[in-house]
Formats: sequence, structure tokens, C-alpha cells
Amino acid sequence: MAEKTVVLYPSLGVGHLNPMVQLAKAFLRRGVAVTIAVVDPPGKDPVLEAAVTRLASASPSIAVHLLPIQPASTNEQHSNTALRMLDELRLASPVLREFLRSLPAVDAIVLDMFCVDALDVAAELAVPAYMFYASAAADLAIYFQVPDVFRAAPFSFKDMGDAALPFSGVPPVRALDMPDTMSDRESDLCKRRVQQLARMPEARGILVNSFEWLESRAVKALRDGLCVSGGRSTPQIYCIGPLVDGGASGQSGERHACLEWLDKQPKQSVVFLCFGSAGVFSAAQLREMAGGLENSGHRFLWAVRSPREEQSKSGEPDLEALLPDGFLERTGDRGLVLKNWAPQAEVLRHEAVGAFVTHCGWNSALEAVMSGVPMICWPLYAEQRLNKIHLVEEMKIGVAVEGYEESSVKAEEVQAKVRLVMESEEGQKLRERAAMAKGMAADAVKEGGSSDVAIYAFLEHVEDERSSRSAKSGH
Repeated sequence: MAEKTVVLYPSLGVGHLNPMVQLAKAFLRRGVAVTIAVVDPPGKDPVLEAAVTRLASASPSIAVHLLPIQPASTNEQHSNTALRMLDELRLASPVLREFLRSLPAVDAIVLDMFCVDALDVAAELAVPAYMFYASAAADLAIYFQVPDVFRAAPFSFKDMGDAALPFSGVPPVRALDMPDTMSDRESDLCKRRVQQLARMPEARGILVNSFEWLESRAVKALRDGLCVSGGRSTPQIYCIGPLVDGGASGQSGERHACLEWLDKQPKQSVVFLCFGSAGVFSAAQLREMAGGLENSGHRFLWAVRSPREEQSKSGEPDLEALLPDGFLERTGDRGLVLKNWAPQAEVLRHEAVGAFVTHCGWNSALEAVMSGVPMICWPLYAEQRLNKIHLVEEMKIGVAVEGYEESSVKAEEVQAKVRLVMESEEGQKLRERAAMAKGMAADAVKEGGSSDVAIYAFLEHVEDERSSRSAKSGH
């Protein structure tokens, strides 16, 4: 069997590139040649540039090809970053086409969920197109159903409050928990996203960054055809996760100081608070969080970012100004506050950590699952409110804070949820369930596990498609 060549095509931004890199590594380990085609938009994105440079040095066997695109015409420029991203991806299609044509052979292209326009490029060149869905299978089940639910809904989701939406395969979803990009049916962004979701079933198959045991109900609903209507068939679903970054410590390879601090804390005694690269709170909300942590009496490790309005003034948060007077002194014997960043994967794996307060980004949730740490869910944006539902209602490895919908969570609520997870019988059940999920995740990715088998099934599908094309062309 000749070596396969697969092109991966992520959406814009490091948050979309990183999961594709983990997928590339999974393919490389199985002898597949991989190229990542990265859209290079006009204007510099220093974070993306740094990530591409880091990837080139850390994983030289992954080929990276930049696809430079021209600026959108002035009448197409949007203030909305999501719309601008969709426009830039559309502008990238001709550049992607020329790049694919320049390659001697491409057996498959794997698209990010936002790169739906590239389905047309793949069809034109007769390259089998698959999608990589880097979030929960349950989100995918919902998104497949959104176009129908959207049409049938009496109003825009934003005007339906806590009304439950009729999705198969998942617990009840309140309209207010749907992503902002789908909340207003009159907006251009919402119309574009729904058009994209309607096309996702055109892919030959969808690789999902999850594993069968964790999301068996949603995966069954997808495979049983409950999520795609109109007589269309559901693409093959391959649960190949969890794929997450191993979390190598700092650039220099030195161990982060917070890990030394954790070494001195008792087992499962520390509450870890970390909200991703875009997880920012107002100064008032930071003070409420501090009050809740202080009054809980528990040890904590907290990564704090400046409020958005402060970030232009200084790269580092002024902790003394942002947090309550005397907070750092009063909690210094049991708490550690970090500025901006923490080595999240390594912290979660540390035996001193007993709970994780998280924005429910899927990568963060998977890192917690793989570490067996129960979650206190505080969703902020994108599909995180949906992930909160799956983690709390379906997987039963987390609890949610009340008030996140209004971006106003009181100190008393922070204190109550920390104590629930760290002290109560319910918290013990969450911990036991999280420990079980950790074991099942390890089983899924080991040789012969469900996710390992799924990756090989995908590669067999690609091989079958290649043989079929060869037969048709007489080669």
C-alpha cells in the first residue's frame, strides 16, 4: 500500500491550528504524509506566525504551506471578526485550489468546520473531502440539526430565552445557551453560519475529537441518522479523540514555578482556575471570584488576565489594583495567583489539583477528562455553553455556576460551588465519575482502543476511495 498524502486545512487562528496539529501527529504516527495548508490573511497575526514557526521547528515532518490571500474589497470588510474570518476563508479557496493542483497526489483533504467553501474546491479536483470537528460530538449532533430547528423556531434564538430547543441525542438545550453566531436569524453572520451547517453532511466523513464512551448517546443519534433530515445520509462518524497537546512546560523546557508550589500541597486539595487565552472578566467579576475563593477556605491556583479595557495599557494585570484590598496577603499561605498564563495541561495532571474552574473550551475539557479532574463550568463564548450542558447533564463530571448568562457570578456562588465539589458527597460522585472518564479516555487512545481503531477505519476509507478512483481512471 503506497503512502497516503493528506492535506489538513484549518480555519484562521491558533485555536483552530492547534487541534489540526494534534490530528497531523496522529496521522504521522500511522505512516501518513501530512501537509497543513494555513491561510495567511493580510495584516500580520503575530500569534499565528509564532505558532507556525514553533510547529516548523518542533515537528519538521509536518509540512506547512502558507496560503497568502489578498484583502477583501472595501465593500466586503466587516467589523465583525467572525464574518471577516468567513470572508477570508472564501477568498482563500482559489489559492487552496492552486496549491492542491501543484501537489503530485492528494488522497484526502480534511477541513475545519468553518472551511465549508473548500468542499467546492475538493469536488472540482475530485479530492475526497472530510471534516475534522475539534469539539464535542454532541455539539456536532446539535449543529447538524440547527438548520431545521432554526427554520421551525417561532423567533430568533436570542428572543426565546430559556425555551428548550428540540434536538435529538442531547439533553435539553435552552435557546440562550446557543452560540452567539446563531442567536439572531436576521444577522448576516447567522445566515452564513446556518448555510455552512447545512452543507457539513456533504463531507465523506467527519473526524471528531472525542471518544465513544464519553458521548455514546450523541454518537448513536448521529449514526442512526437522527440529526440529518430531508433523506440525506449522515457522513461516517469517526471518534478519534481525545487529541490534546501534551503540554510541554515552558519554551525552555524548565518546570514552571507553580508546579513546584503544587508539589507542596496535599493531594486533590487545590482548586485550579484558568479560562483560556480569550477568557477575560471585568474587574468587578474578578473581585467576586476572589471573595468566593477566600471565603471557601480552600487552596487555589488562579490564572488572572486583565479586563479587556485594561489590556491595551499593559500586558500584565495589576493584581493589587484588580483584586480586593489585602486579598493576596490574606490568602498567601494557601493560594497562588499567576499573571495571564498557567501550564494548564501539566497543572491538571498534578495530583494536588482537586477541581478545575473552566470556560468549557473543548480542549480544556478534554485535558480535565484525561486528568480525572471534576469541573466547575463557567462558559464564556462560542460553543462553551453547549459544552457545559454535556459536561454537567450528560457526562456528569461537572457542575455549573449560576449567573454566567448575565456575566455576573456572585462571590457566594463561587464559594458554594467550590465547597460542593471539594467537600460534599455530590462532589465525591463527580470525582469518581471523572476518574472513570480518565480510565476510559486512556483505553480509547491505546493500541486497539476505540479511537485508535477509528483512525485506522478512516485511513481504510481513504484507501478505498483511492482504489476506486484509480479503477475509474484505468490506472
